[in-house]
Amino acid sequence: MTDTQLAIVILAAGQGTRMKSSLPKVLHPIGGRPLVSHVIATARALHAEHVRVVVRHERDRVAEAIDDGEADFEIVDQDEIAGTGRAVEVALERLPADFGGDVLVLSGDVPLLQADTLAELIAAHRASGAAATILSAELDEPTGYGRVIRTADGSVARIVEERDASPDEAAVHEINAGVYVFRAAPLRDHLRLVDTANAQGERYLTDVIGLLRAANEAVAAAAAPDPRVALGVNDRVQLAEAAAILNARIVRDWQLAGVTVIDPTTTWIDETVVLAPDVTILPGTQLLRATVVATGAVIGPDTTLVDCEVGEGATVKRTDGTLAVIGAGASVGPFSYLRPGTCLGANGKIGTFVETKNATIGERSKVPHLSYVGDTTIGMGANLGAGAITANYDDLAKHRTEIGDEVHTGSHNVFVAPVRLGAGAKTGAGAVIRKDVPAGALALSVAPQRNLEGWVEKNRPGTAAAEAAAHSRSAQKAEDGSEEEQEA
Repeated sequence: MTDTQLAIVILAAGQGTRMKSSLPKVLHPIGGRPLVSHVIATARALHAEHVRVVVRHERDRVAEAIDDGEADFEIVDQDEIAGTGRAVEVALERLPADFGGDVLVLSGDVPLLQADTLAELIAAHRASGAAATILSAELDEPTGYGRVIRTADGSVARIVEERDASPDEAAVHEINAGVYVFRAAPLRDHLRLVDTANAQGERYLTDVIGLLRAANEAVAAAAAPDPRVALGVNDRVQLAEAAAILNARIVRDWQLAGVTVIDPTTTWIDETVVLAPDVTILPGTQLLRATVVATGAVIGPDTTLVDCEVGEGATVKRTDGTLAVIGAGASVGPFSYLRPGTCLGANGKIGTFVETKNATIGERSKVPHLSYVGDTTIGMGANLGAGAITANYDDLAKHRTEIGDEVHTGSHNVFVAPVRLGAGAKTGAGAVIRKDVPAGALALSVAPQRNLEGWVEKNRPGTAAAEAAAHSRSAQKAEDGSEEEQEA
């Protein structure tokens, strides 16, 4: 049910200069989604009446990336006044004037928090009656985070940003996770008092904590049950750390759901991937974006699938695939490259060193090895010999090759598209197929073989090949002479 007394503000306006990137910090991906998208998904799980996402740096780029067509959150533009305090202030201006509930403030660069942790934070805040409750965490290495400064009796006094911290304050290991719950009325009142007297020249939201305490308002702090979930992302080191924590969580969840993951440390699974029970994932495998794997399939080792669909009982080994469909019971790899538009039918095969693109390969059909199949339709029960190439590009346009049911081709064939092979047709080894082949016909490329005797010795004198040829010729003559003597 919707919590009518809860509003959520997500801060996604910062530039993130420490990322040293042209990509806005909140759009850097982990687990298949931008950082801020993880925060939005968590916010949605809390069923707040109002969700506001504040943007500023690269505004259009961020807004486009997070707009998934759902109407349950509103994008708010921060003006030229910098700082998290101003960001929250403009978000509050977009709430109903009479809203008197609680305001949960989340940072778009803190992606690991889960809804149950935030629900507990909100419940503790409401039970305490505090004007504000902050989420904190104890870190062995707190560098880069604001510090929670407490009084002698252990109550929260203020939050100090690292750039403004004294040596004693910087030595504190309790950090501000950038997550707060405020009662709306005192938050509005004290945001007006926040100034820019700090190293950054910005209006810090954290200054509200000190202002509330100065006004004798209660401020509480709740420690995160797992400090790792409170980690923010400020640079690429922390991005990698957050990605690893999230991935370990995803892999563990799938293991508990009945998926066998042989080596979790080398297996990467995006949050958007769907796996059935009894899937087996071997080491060195990456399953990314909208990949779906059916029950009993075996993926890996050393396989990357992006937006792929794998059928029940299929095997995919040492393969790179994107936007491909692999049918039930099919076999792919090792060392296969499936480009977009590949569709392999049930019990089919794409084998060793095969590249496919925009190709439909029917049930029980096989492209076993050393082949390129592009812009092609293959029927059922067909078999392409080693070294098959569908020559689909004429330097101006792409053309299709059509291969019918039960067609068996010889080794080292080239199919010059557009061309069609009828059902049951066969081709000879080395054939170059430029014209359609009728059903049941045998297509051959026949040319007389010419042997130019002595060509190597004449045109490549002094080479190892010429010497070997001369030696072989001499040995053959001696052998022929011996046979003539015996016959005589």
